[in-house]
Amino acid sequence: MANSTSMVKKLVSNKFKIGDVEIPGLIIQGPMAGVANEAFRLISKKHGAALVCSEMVSIEGLRHKNEKSHKMISINQSEHPASLQLFGNDVEAFVKATKLVDQYSDCDIIDLNLGCPAPKVAIRSQSGSQLLKTPKLIGEIVEAVVANTTKPVTAKIRLGWDKENINAVEVAKIIEAAGASAITVHGRTRSEFYTGKADWQQIKAVKEAVKIPVIGNGDVLTPEDAKTMLEETGCDAVMISRGSQGNPWIFAQCNHYLATGELLPKPSFEEWKVTVLEHLDLLAALKGDHLGLREFRKHLNWYWDVLPKTKNIKAIKDLTNKIETRQDVLDLFMEYQKGLNN
Repeated sequence: MANSTSMVKKLVSNKFKIGDVEIPGLIIQGPMAGVANEAFRLISKKHGAALVCSEMVSIEGLRHKNEKSHKMISINQSEHPASLQLFGNDVEAFVKATKLVDQYSDCDIIDLNLGCPAPKVAIRSQSGSQLLKTPKLIGEIVEAVVANTTKPVTAKIRLGWDKENINAVEVAKIIEAAGASAITVHGRTRSEFYTGKADWQQIKAVKEAVKIPVIGNGDVLTPEDAKTMLEETGCDAVMISRGSQGNPWIFAQCNHYLATGELLPKPSFEEWKVTVLEHLDLLAALKGDHLGLREFRKHLNWYWDVLPKTKNIKAIKDLTNKIETRQDVLDLFMEYQKGLNN
């Protein structure tokens, strides 16, 4: 367990810095492909995320002026502080993308994805966690990005490619030496994807090996998990990714628990509805009604899991996968309410 005096001091101060950017809390929303768009980030921020992080943006897409990629680097003024995550594997492309972000994005921090396990990223694009196999290249990428931006640079890694090749400490030292301002460690290898249990002791090993802030990630699903991770690893902050899907209340719950030791109640159905509709409206404004409603299906399915189970929840989830209009969502609210009353 980390030094208890320093831990108490950390929880009381409830903030830390990444470079010159002050992060006003210890609970961070993680970058998730296809999830952490502006709408998701705004909801996370409103519910207490100290730092919000974008879904990963392709450096090749930026370099080749892909319209979708360029739209993804936009940051809403209500998001700050916000981190923009880039992925790729070519140093020159990272430099060009970094300059574009510096010029056109209002993000506060540039994060480098060195841990995504998805086959289309790690295998097809030879990026993300694939880079853990080439620590020297990681150092070159980080150094090049740091040299070409005025923003703090961070990196997100996994423990290694597989359990036979765990090299998180080695990679973290290289990232620090290359000029990064913080590092996030997900406590699994690439081969584990999201199975098994995250190894928080490896996060602790990274924290003990570097001087820059270390953010712990993996298997934080409750306020108690967040506090335990801080205590067991000594990490400077906790990143919540899958645990925030459909559950933005987890940020405020964690913040309150760290400050008081008390657990906040789950949202009431009325509070839940307000947040769900706000998220829906933000996504529709961002993507247009047709695409926004279709993308919201997965979010609404996650949101249902926060509520007490009803006998008709399976039927409601089946209908959730078919929503086309805002009224369809309101109708599902009524169906759920009927299930509660039966």
